[in-house]
Amino acid sequence: MAERDLTSELRHRHQQRKAATTILVVLLMLFFAFWYAYSYYKASGASGAAAPTTTETCRPFDPTVPTAATTKVNVYNATTKNGLAARTAAELRERGFVIGEVRNDPLRRKVAVAEVRHGAAGRSRTALLVPLGGKGTTAVADGRKDATLDLVLGNGFTALAPTPSPTGLPMCPSPTTSPTKSST
Repeated sequence: MAERDLTSELRHRHQQRKAATTILVVLLMLFFAFWYAYSYYKASGASGAAAPTTTETCRPFDPTVPTAATTKVNVYNATTKNGLAARTAAELRERGFVIGEVRNDPLRRKVAVAEVRHGAAGRSRTALLVPLGGKGTTAVADGRKDATLDLVLGNGFTALAPTPSPTGLPMCPSPTTSPTKSST
């Protein structure tokens, strides 16, 4: 009888191991099923805890911010160098400025390097033009009412300085009210 008890005890242990292994496998399968479902749920962004982050490529369009395309510039030559105002006006036009008059300085003032003359309405626009005049360029307020700027070139002026690189995000293009073509 001792042998029979031993074999039944071994059978009982074997059944316990089988049951434990089966339960362990089922628990592992449940764990991985829940883990997969949870990762799928997190990846879809349905958790609501954290919205996906986006990197902005431009700042919102602001029509009050002066740009070269909305800035009218008169270019005046206060030197005896022939064609200086015309060459400078052509380069400003290539850089996107709207060019007004191009001629000799009507005020006939002595200018060291360059002078940006402006009225109250054009004061904010001088920041676009003063850096282009080079070192020694000054901004001078006068009594005009419009936002037009005068770039007066003096004897120390040789050429426009490179356009300064922007420090912030560029402005997004102006929103349009006309429909655009869709690629369907």
